[in-house]
Amino acid sequence: MAKNDTGVYQLPNKNWGFRYVLMVNGERKEARKTKDEFGAPFKTKREAIKARQTAIEAEQNSRRPKPTVRKTVAEVYQEYCEKGRSGKAYNTIRKQESLWVNHLCAAFGKRYIDEISAAEVVDYLTELYYNRGLSYRYVESFLKMFYLIFGQAYSRNYLAVDSYNKLCANKDTKIHMPKLKTDDDIDIVAFSREELVILDDYFRGTNAETAYMLGRFCGLRINECFGLKWENVDVERGTILIDRQMQYQDGLIKLVPLKTHNARRTIYMCDKLKVYFQELARRRSEDEIQFAALREQNRRQIEDLGGKQTFSTELVNCLPNGKIQTVNSMKYPTREIKARFHIDFKYHHLRHTYGTLMAEMNTPTHLLCNQMGHGNIQVTQRYYIAVSKSGVNILQGNLNML
Repeated sequence: MAKNDTGVYQLPNKNWGFRYVLMVNGERKEARKTKDEFGAPFKTKREAIKARQTAIEAEQNSRRPKPTVRKTVAEVYQEYCEKGRSGKAYNTIRKQESLWVNHLCAAFGKRYIDEISAAEVVDYLTELYYNRGLSYRYVESFLKMFYLIFGQAYSRNYLAVDSYNKLCANKDTKIHMPKLKTDDDIDIVAFSREELVILDDYFRGTNAETAYMLGRFCGLRINECFGLKWENVDVERGTILIDRQMQYQDGLIKLVPLKTHNARRTIYMCDKLKVYFQELARRRSEDEIQFAALREQNRRQIEDLGGKQTFSTELVNCLPNGKIQTVNSMKYPTREIKARFHIDFKYHHLRHTYGTLMAEMNTPTHLLCNQMGHGNIQVTQRYYIAVSKSGVNILQGNLNML
């Protein structure tokens, strides 16, 4: 059995149960259960494992002192800002501040944290999604904020264990997203083979070609693409190390750490990209000589990891004359592709396309997960169930062979 399977067992009727023995303040606590608090059986091992963990935590917290101090949501959030979000990414902090200042403060700031029910939070999320017309993904950010605030309150003992479990732990009562609209599309968007031919031809020879190639054949996020330095490209081995990203912070261009640990990865180039980069490196060497004075004049000094300074000429996406390229460099191609070819081009859709095509070619999931820089393999698995045009063609071909 795996480590977290301890105490979980299967019943003769194929349902599941769990048992545990604990010592709490010198007292022996023993329990054995085959049903949840509502009398429903545990139909899967996963349900039993989670229920056991919840039961053990509840038992351990049974002697937890009851909250004696009441705090408003605003006070809890302020305490989190002061003590709980050290090390958070710059963009994460900005997003939290935006959600709080523009929405949550007015709606919940003056309320006591212990008087808010799961139902009114769900009602609020439903109002945002259905009535105010905010996108599903954006409303998910509000849900995460509520979990964050309730978790902060619980950790500081401003929220009783039973209240916290009802809000954040119990699957039948906890806060959740409203039902997805039937006409809402949050699926993976991948370009068809025909569209890729058009895009390949459009970007060939343009200033944005390198960025396009990195999205097309590596699935890079746009910030990773424009934050890539030549020192992280091995043109002989055909590898690219992704260890930083470009961001605008307070109006300044900076190279900053990646958002997650898993985003740091080594990407392997296909032969076509490898040849492209070898030629790009050769041209760069020539440019350093031919445009030396111009590059010296146009190059920009930008902040790198750890507060160090680097020049724009060290970036892969730098023009021959030394001028820097940024995430904004894709705005013009996006507008022109829409006008000329009626293709809704978004750089991130190149990443979706890369993942979908690699999945269609039966790339092992764990390898694709690594190349995409996903922290959760379930995110990667979405590409294996995405329905692209080429996937439909394969399906129809198989159907015709029945």
